[in-house]
Amino acid sequence: MKDLVEYIARAVVDNPESVVVSELKRGERVVIRLQVAQEDMGKVIGRQGRIAQAIRSLLKVAAMKEGARATLEIE
Repeated sequence: MKDLVEYIARAVVDNPESVVVSELKRGERVVIRLQVAQEDMGKVIGRQGRIAQAIRSLLKVAAMKEGARATLEIE
């Protein structure tokens, strides 16, 4: 799941080397934290949050395939 978020984020931003993705496990829930450069924040979020919502939807599908629950935090 971490690799999926990292792949999508690197494809969207202008500075792919600044993308940092970390994974935390809290019980049955997995929290994926995405950090990008300040100037790329708008590209990851998108207009009215559409890109961020699309990434979250893909993450939920990937998590369901593994039998887990996942959330995305963009920092």
